[in-house]
Amino acid sequence: ALQELNSTASIPVLEDVRDLIKNSTEFSSNSLAIVTKILGILTEFNVPIHRKLLGTFDSGFPAWVSNVDRRLLQEANPKPHLTVAKDGSGDVKTIKEAVLKVPKKSASRFVIYVKAGEYVENVIFDKSKWNVMIYGDGKTQTIVSGSLNFVDGTPTFSTATFAAVGKGFIAKDMGFRNTAGASKHQAVAFRSGSDLSVFYRCSFDAFQDTLYAHSNRQFYRDCDITGTIDFIFGNAAVVFQSCNIKPRQPLSNQFVTITAQGKKDVNQATGISIQKCTMTPLDNLTAPTYLGRPWKDYSTTVIMQTNIGSFLRPSGWIEWVSNVDPPTTIFYAEYQNTGPGSSVDNRVKWAGYKPSITADQASKFTVQSFIQGSDWLPATNVVFDSSL
Repeated sequence: ALQELNSTASIPVLEDVRDLIKNSTEFSSNSLAIVTKILGILTEFNVPIHRKLLGTFDSGFPAWVSNVDRRLLQEANPKPHLTVAKDGSGDVKTIKEAVLKVPKKSASRFVIYVKAGEYVENVIFDKSKWNVMIYGDGKTQTIVSGSLNFVDGTPTFSTATFAAVGKGFIAKDMGFRNTAGASKHQAVAFRSGSDLSVFYRCSFDAFQDTLYAHSNRQFYRDCDITGTIDFIFGNAAVVFQSCNIKPRQPLSNQFVTITAQGKKDVNQATGISIQKCTMTPLDNLTAPTYLGRPWKDYSTTVIMQTNIGSFLRPSGWIEWVSNVDPPTTIFYAEYQNTGPGSSVDNRVKWAGYKPSITADQASKFTVQSFIQGSDWLPATNVVFDSSL
């Protein structure tokens, strides 16, 4: 955004904008630090924290998913408010048209059904579109496709074929693609900044930067995610459960990194948690492949109870800057993984990498603890495991 301002705004205006951004960032960091210290003091003195967010729920979904939303996710064909159909048999022909009909800041769930077909369009549910559920006829049947990319001049953030920002977004039985290809570098299939967002039985298919888990609390269950470089990235607090993670062959001079987590502040409760997933390559993968690389100073990524195929390099992880160890402040860890790629004997020796954490440490990255899922996921009807 600042790059765009450079061409249109005066120097004083740019300086004012930069100051505002700097001040707001510092304020957010200070606020996070205060909250973190208060919680630490309460814990130290064994003061109970009476907060529903910390509750448990044994339904298979984080508790922040309401009973109504759980029913919607488990119903084969929830009754929609709008139907999108390319052939004209619905209320509108494009998803963009449906977006315009979604009420702003709705306290109740607004359901959109998208009939089978490939919808070539770039879609944004902005921050005013609350509690939207969109579902299709299956992740290989209802596809949203785009091709915006960095090489052709679009900033990475704006390349997303589909973006959800308003809180409480749910996608089910949908496929999202960016077809730009490996030579176009950054090309996002889906970007989510939606707090309490859920993705169930969806597919995300691209090459570099496939899935941008940008910010806030997110949960992915029974999804397929395919890509090459940093294809799961961002600074959300995000849990992936029972997903198929599929690295694919990049350009001839490239390597593959599954994750790139972007935590910049020690007080942010963000990170990538991959639990009970399967990592197998798409087609023939010969390029060097790694679980991830630390994008920022406090990058946090935990891979646990996941089956890892033989495609993985024994070192497991790779530096952001070649041959330069990452900051000691990162937290990268593995726990009870299986499969031919799961051995930690020859993993990297970084100070911030933990080859085998305890159950207590791993439990901090479960649905229940990490994204307070036991408070909001039950409402979506998506199956989830709240603990290890």
